[in-house]
Amino acid sequence: MSKISFQTFCVEHYSQHIQKDSTEVYKMFVNKGVLDLLSNDYEDLHGMGMEYLMQFIDEYLGVMEE
Repeated sequence: MSKISFQTFCVEHYSQHIQKDSTEVYKMFVNKGVLDLLSNDYEDLHGMGMEYLMQFIDEYLGVMEE
């Protein structure tokens, strides 16, 4: 999987995870530096399981479960 495919994959799955539109999630990822993180740490992150990856992004963004 290429870095851009991985970023797209994460945007789409994170949008489902937080139940928001993928366009909104993309903008948030750009503004908060998540896309850069996903690209820079691609080798470490792309092998993570989906649940762990969503949790990692939550923690990076400071999202807490209620």
